[in-house]
This record gives sequence, structure tokens and C-alpha cells, in this order.
Amino acid sequence: MAVGESAARSGALVVADRVDSAGPVGSAVTLSGRTSVARRVRAGTTTAVLPFSPVQLARLDEALTLSSRSAGLAFSVYVGDLGDETRHEAERLHASTPAPGDAVLIALSPGQRVVEVVTGREAIRRIPDRACKLAVMSMVASFKEGDLTGGLVGGLRMLSDQAGAIHR
Repeated sequence: MAVGESAARSGALVVADRVDSAGPVGSAVTLSGRTSVARRVRAGTTTAVLPFSPVQLARLDEALTLSSRSAGLAFSVYVGDLGDETRHEAERLHASTPAPGDAVLIALSPGQRVVEVVTGREAIRRIPDRACKLAVMSMVASFKEGDLTGGLVGGLRMLSDQAGAIHR
């Protein structure tokens, strides 16, 4: 199974290299429900932009899958530039998810040193702002130590733990 196949059923990871006026470059224009890595096309060649190793991508994919399955919410992670209005862009990305009411987006712009967590109607009922702030503080602590993957995985776990298990 390729990295991202299980994410198609649960969460999404989008990694954008840069943003120009038309939006994120490459396949990161929308949260598509699959792991995607933006590619920069120059003079007929495609160069992959990989801020994560294959092992790190697998770890993130697993965390997205487990978080989404256990909480019954659609967790997504966006890594890339969020522009001048970071909150507005994060909310726009969140709104582009298939079911924004049940979605939780962690939008990270390492270059801007910004983390935004956006929750939908159902998600905000189960994950209060205080829990989001604690998850962000935990992620930032990991990011300061240079552990981008660990910070995102830990944040996903904290948010899904706060949401609790789905009731069947």
C-alpha cells in the first residue's frame, strides 16, 4: 500500500512548496483527501519538494488515519505558506475539505512560524479552544526542537484524544 492510500479514507496531508498569486503550487491547491506533495515545474522538468522523508510521511499518514478513525472527525494537515492573512487562508483551506463541519485542519507555515487550527461545527463542539491552544503549544515546543513530524503527530493525538472516541 502506498503512503496516502489509507489517508484517502480518513485524513489528508498537503505539502506546498510556495504560494503565488494563483494559490499553492502543484497538487496542493485543495485538500484532496490523499497525501500529496507539491511539485515545482520549471523548463519541462519536475522537481519534487520533500520536506518529509518517506518514513516521516508514513508516520504522519498513520497519525492522520488513527486520529480520524478514533474521533470520527476528518483531520487534515497543510504545510506551506499561508500568505499575509494566515487565519483567513487556513479557514479557506478548511472550507475546501469535503465535509468541513466534521473537519479539523492543522495549517502550518514553518517559514512564517505560524500554526493555525481550524475546526468545523461538530469538531468545535468536541474540541474546545483551550484544547486547541494546548495542542498548538505542544506542537510549537516540538518545532522549536526541530521535530516537525513529532510535533504534528503529537498535536493530532492531543486533538483526537480531546474529541474522544466516536459513539456507535
